[in-house]
Amino acid sequence: MTSLRALTLALVAAGCLSVAQAQVRPEVGKPLQQASDLLKAGKAKEALAKIREADAIGGKSAQEQLTIDRMRGSAAQRAGDNATAVQAFESAFNSGKLSGAEQAQVAESLAFAYSQLRDNAKAGQWANRAQQLGANSSSLKQLQAYLQGQSGDYSAIARDAAAAVSASEQAGHRPDEGDLLRLADAYQRTNNGAGQSAALEKLIAYYPKREYWSVVLGRLPRKPGFADRFALDVMRLKLATGNLSKTDEFMEMAQLALQGGYAAEAKLIVDKGFASGALGTGAEADRHKRLRDLANKQDAEIRANIEKEITAANSTKDGNALVQVGSVLAAMGQTEQGVSLIEHGIAKGSLKRPEDAKLRLGLAMAQTGKNRTKAQQTLRSVQGSDGAADIGRLWAIQIAQ
Repeated sequence: MTSLRALTLALVAAGCLSVAQAQVRPEVGKPLQQASDLLKAGKAKEALAKIREADAIGGKSAQEQLTIDRMRGSAAQRAGDNATAVQAFESAFNSGKLSGAEQAQVAESLAFAYSQLRDNAKAGQWANRAQQLGANSSSLKQLQAYLQGQSGDYSAIARDAAAAVSASEQAGHRPDEGDLLRLADAYQRTNNGAGQSAALEKLIAYYPKREYWSVVLGRLPRKPGFADRFALDVMRLKLATGNLSKTDEFMEMAQLALQGGYAAEAKLIVDKGFASGALGTGAEADRHKRLRDLANKQDAEIRANIEKEITAANSTKDGNALVQVGSVLAAMGQTEQGVSLIEHGIAKGSLKRPEDAKLRLGLAMAQTGKNRTKAQQTLRSVQGSDGAADIGRLWAIQIAQ
């Protein structure tokens, strides 16, 4: 509840009506102005005493009473006297003299006051009332999520957060980061794996923080049906999003690249590992150097024989070899030729894994740096439940960033 207390203090300042703007008599206005000055100085208890002094004056008008009630509510919340704040704010709300925006403001203050009194039912009622009146602050959303969480109603949190995200997107705005986080958390708590994955993908699309990418990529290999052959693709995404830094990760990625026939990529990974200090030091420094030598050797051999590989791939009846050699060329930096060969392979047909070929084509297109939109479209068109479609979507998101 400490964080809610901080949010309350942020709200109450806005709930205090300016004495100078209020229609009050001088004998009422003087102690209220003194109370306002004391509030600004952080002396809430002293301000309450001055407000009581103003309230003791007889013959008060409805406007004077409203001003007193609103100031009493603000001062009481700052002083930690939430019972008094509730009484004052409810009196102000029921006065019939508040505008719609002022009603929303007071209702929000009441929601926070009741939450401090541990009356979550009343807090929820006033929070919903504030929202109905047009309140839409991030503080109110956090309070509502907190209250729903206290009740264990994560289905309601998911529903409300999803509605907020959808409304923002339909309006052409970036959804609130907090809404996306609440949505992902609520889906996790309600065992909605697909919903959680979708929420996390929106989170990295709108807020591409390294730690969010880490969560997404950490979950991906554990997805039911995810194929081991995409292990290198996951590590490629980790490298691209700043989530590859450990020695064993550089070693594993380089070895996977070598096993896949991507010696040029393996060489690049090893070089990055040495440059960062992750490789080349410690007890296994000699092993790291042997891996670098192997990558350099295989890269030289592949480059020396690549034309023969292209000729052999062109002579086959199916397009599998063309897709593979095209992907290797793209990894070597010969991206345009790589794209052409992969496209030729797809057109030739009889592919063992057509969706994998589409994925390789999208990645090669992205490496050319010429038509990112087309590359993204190709990557997003990848289908399947074995991980290919997931990898394609994530690369499309990363490319956009």
